[in-house]
Amino acid sequence: MTRYLFILSLALTAADWPQYRGPNAVGVTGDRDLPIEMGPDKNVVWKTAVPPGHSSPILAGPRIFITAVDLEALFTIALDRATGKVLWKQESPRPRKEAFQKTNSPASGTPASDGKMVVSFFGDYGLLAYSVEGKPLWTLPLGPFNNQNGHGSSPAIIDDMVFLICDQDTESYYIAVDKNTGKVRYKVDRPETTRGYATPTVWRPANGPAELIVPGAYITTGYELKTGKKLWWAGGMAWQLKGAAVIVGDRMYLNSWESGGDRETPPEVDDWPAVAAKFDKDGDGKLSVEEAAGVGLRNAAAVADVDLNKDNFLDERDWAFLKMHRQAQNSVMAIQLGGRGDITNSHIKWRYRKSLPNCSTPLVYKNVLWMVKDGGVLTTLDPETGNVLKQGRIPGALEQYWASPVGADGKVYMISQAGKLSVMKAQGDWEVLKVNDLDDEVFATPALGDNRIYVRTRTMLYAFGMPAPARK
Repeated sequence: MTRYLFILSLALTAADWPQYRGPNAVGVTGDRDLPIEMGPDKNVVWKTAVPPGHSSPILAGPRIFITAVDLEALFTIALDRATGKVLWKQESPRPRKEAFQKTNSPASGTPASDGKMVVSFFGDYGLLAYSVEGKPLWTLPLGPFNNQNGHGSSPAIIDDMVFLICDQDTESYYIAVDKNTGKVRYKVDRPETTRGYATPTVWRPANGPAELIVPGAYITTGYELKTGKKLWWAGGMAWQLKGAAVIVGDRMYLNSWESGGDRETPPEVDDWPAVAAKFDKDGDGKLSVEEAAGVGLRNAAAVADVDLNKDNFLDERDWAFLKMHRQAQNSVMAIQLGGRGDITNSHIKWRYRKSLPNCSTPLVYKNVLWMVKDGGVLTTLDPETGNVLKQGRIPGALEQYWASPVGADGKVYMISQAGKLSVMKAQGDWEVLKVNDLDDEVFATPALGDNRIYVRTRTMLYAFGMPAPARK
């Protein structure tokens, strides 16, 4: 119980929503009197037209920040939190245009703020920092990145550093950047992992150094925050992790899902020497597209998806990660923090493998773990045991889900790509209070603050709240 009280007290004192999914990506606040009914003209405090972008809004002091792409230009935008008025709009350089899948965007990374500055990340440039008044402070060009889906990680400001995960198919790493100067404090190479879209979170134990939690493909790792020293790691994750690890007291919860991982039993997969001996007909140490058909990769597109160095061949490194992918099992898991070294067999407390989200981060609220899967399948679990409390479909909200659920005021809010904003009664045996229709696409996670819920659609930024009581 202490772990839940710890995080609740943290959320209750947090007036801002300074990064993806709020303080430390937890997704919970102490806001009250939040609305149940919402729509383009229902309980709207204000609404402002904004350019497209999949980044989520953040709240810092009197301002809201988003990133966007407008007529091919990349922007960081500040709005007034009280009125929705656009305060400033700063354009990023865009030296390249990396490929991305249609459900991604060049403006997918959610900005982060400490109340004095705001930091944005674009895969087509790198990191940019501004004062909250819009003055450019520093830039840090990064990339280009080898990530065929387009980059989607978000920065986090922790203490005096900006952290960014740059996992990709070759030369994965994360960096710690001095938030005041933009100079790299340290860089940690991550050759054991490939493409990913995660946001880092921090665990601060009662004893010992603060730890940066970095989810990755097939493995999640804890590093000493100040130095980047590798402290522990756990395997058993799926490929291409998204979202963030949810830290609740001394336990973390992590979802990992990728197509092909919903298997009950991992299959046997040959090692590279046996594969090469059987299918490498010309003996050049790699498989061409034609040769790769023998291992089930039927065409050039299938090879390209696992061709990590993009040379149009399947080599030993490609096969090692493909083998892990073919044997990986999707799961949401609870990991006891505080271990050292390989904690896969010692600190994973439970796994649950069914009806998992593709992209959205789970929510732990009111002693319940919440997660919503494409098709509107909502599952609640006991966070202590992993036992199912309730599972079912949300009537009228059966689309894909990219945004993550958030919780406050005894309610859980979740929103589908089609803009169906569902409000649930926050209990394990959940109850649908209302399914609202925003009549627009949504990829961004809502922000909570000021007893309001801030929602970004494809074309608008809304502040929803209950009307002020009439004065007598």
